[in-house]
Amino acid sequence: MEKGKKIWLCIAGVLLIALGVYFIINPDVTLVSAAWVLGFLTLFTGISKLVFTFRTQAFMPNSGTRMLIALLDIFFGCFFLFHLFGTAVSLPFVFALWVIIEGVSVFIASFDYKKVSFPYWWALMLLGIVGVVLGILGLRNMDITAVTLSVLISISVILFGVAHILAVAGVNRFEKNIKDTVKNFENQIKGTTTQG
Repeated sequence: MEKGKKIWLCIAGVLLIALGVYFIINPDVTLVSAAWVLGFLTLFTGISKLVFTFRTQAFMPNSGTRMLIALLDIFFGCFFLFHLFGTAVSLPFVFALWVIIEGVSVFIASFDYKKVSFPYWWALMLLGIVGVVLGILGLRNMDITAVTLSVLISISVILFGVAHILAVAGVNRFEKNIKDTVKNFENQIKGTTTQG
């Protein structure tokens, strides 16, 4: 994958981490503001994932799942942006669903990274599990206060930002494995030609 494409995924990760830190520093931020910022970043993340999926579908087996998650991110991003008041009222429920979907996506992707011996595949798996657990906790506590929701949003968004950055490192491992495989194949062909 071209370096420029990886940069977009890193940017999405850094923006998610920055958003999480912003929510920690400003727990009194209104739900309408949170809905707008979350909508913009969710839309941006979904588009980045869609581009990433198209660029890596040749060598990452679960690209269909990632494409579905990317389209759901784009849908949620548009929903957040065009229904700010409705999002503010239903933010705990909608956000909890989004966190669960993201957690499942990261969990599934971790096994692709394991197949190529990426050493931190387990970290992605754990981040996915934590995301699902946080989402379920959000669904079970619909009367959650704005401050608690802000903390939940902060932790979850930071975790997914870290997961995006780890995913870039995993793609580097995929590319290295492909290059090694091609090199070994070329060496075998040269060896066969020399013997012939």
